[in-house]
Amino acid sequence: MGTLYLVATPIGNLEDVTLRALRVLREVAVIAAEDTRQTRKLLAHHGIETPLVSYHAHNERTRAAELVALLDEGDVAVVSDAGTPTVSDPGRAVVAGALAAGHHVVPIPGPSAVLAALAASGLPTDRFLFVGFLPRRAKERRATLTGLRAEPGTLVLFEAPHRLRPMLADALEVLGDRPAVAARELTKRHEELVRGSLSSLVEHFTREEPRGELTLVVGGSAGAAAEVDADQALREALARGLKPRAAAAEVSRQTGIPSRALYRLIRSPSTCRSST
Repeated sequence: MGTLYLVATPIGNLEDVTLRALRVLREVAVIAAEDTRQTRKLLAHHGIETPLVSYHAHNERTRAAELVALLDEGDVAVVSDAGTPTVSDPGRAVVAGALAAGHHVVPIPGPSAVLAALAASGLPTDRFLFVGFLPRRAKERRATLTGLRAEPGTLVLFEAPHRLRPMLADALEVLGDRPAVAARELTKRHEELVRGSLSSLVEHFTREEPRGELTLVVGGSAGAAAEVDADQALREALARGLKPRAAAAEVSRQTGIPSRALYRLIRSPSTCRSST
């Protein structure tokens, strides 16, 4: 019975590959690659001549069955363009098929854009939620963000450059202004981490054209305490003479609660009475 290896590959710098990963890539009978052109660069750099077959989102169903059949004859490695197979990349179908057929599935850990961006972000790492790519359609994207609004852990997302601006605008509107970091070209020569808040990232990428796939790290919800304190914070802001929309915006920055929700709270009878 052959073994299916899920081999993590560099997310940019070709030196970021483990000795174990290189050994496995040399020893398996075949390597299933998301993009054979990309994988050939890695193999050539390390002098590996193992045969390649394509395995990507468009042929995953049919190719998964073929790879499971190959496991009857020897070991197979699966690699994605960068990082770990199955994590926002193809691989799940062949893993399910291999397990159903009784084969071993072995992970070969390595580089991760999720962990690299999270570790360098400066945001809490004790609890985080990897979200992957948000939906492309605005309505569905905002609905997903609404479902994440109360998540206390740090959020980690992927986004394509041409969708970054509308995604950031939606995140700011739905989540409120929170600490955030946008990471691009991780481990490469032009690595960049833009740190600040969701509002400052909106401003930055309004001036600068987004380039390359980005990893976005966003602070989690301020939690239940923020919900409890929001009413009092609004009362204090209104007492200082701030207009309702300005008060809502200020408390949103403090608590992470969307300003629209806070504005509705201001317009409620109880808050209005206490501010007059």
